[in-house]
Amino acid sequence: MIQIRDEIASDIVVREHLLDACFGPGRFLKTSQRLREGRQPARGLALTAVQEDRLVGTVRLWDVEAGCGRPALLLGPLAVDPSLQGVGLGGALMRAALARAAECGHGAVLLVGDAPYYARFGFAPEKAAGLYMPGPFERERFLGLELQAGALEGAEGVLRATGALEPLPEVAAEAAAFAARRRAA
Repeated sequence: MIQIRDEIASDIVVREHLLDACFGPGRFLKTSQRLREGRQPARGLALTAVQEDRLVGTVRLWDVEAGCGRPALLLGPLAVDPSLQGVGLGGALMRAALARAAECGHGAVLLVGDAPYYARFGFAPEKAAGLYMPGPFERERFLGLELQAGALEGAEGVLRATGALEPLPEVAAEAAAFAARRRAA
């Protein structure tokens, strides 16, 4: 049985291994990663899927400003163990993350990802049309979702990272060191 729960400190290093398996070292070059680097996920919005105490999925949401001071969340990465891809775990993680974000009162979620996949959750490129990432990105993959009606209406400008700068305690240093070793490899 797979359980979706809040991420805990001991998940962080294992999560990095899962992200490597799913995305490889190129993930460190993405603009989305630059926005997340050195920050904590939004409070209560880092979820992990575990099966028999083995981490098999992850999703995090991050505080950002969607142009002109408008708060939003940036989703990503969403990753599922390659041996479990295609069984609906990614969808379950997405639904859990979006429900939690709505419960916490967030108005909008943005992401860079596969438009056909994320459309089933309500994401659309039109919702992010006036927004830009602060580096290279594929316009057709930049998607938005309003959790509250009108939350992205008229939003214009460049996404800016906000939220806590302090990384999680001691394991964050270990995760950062692991990430640095992977980038150097």
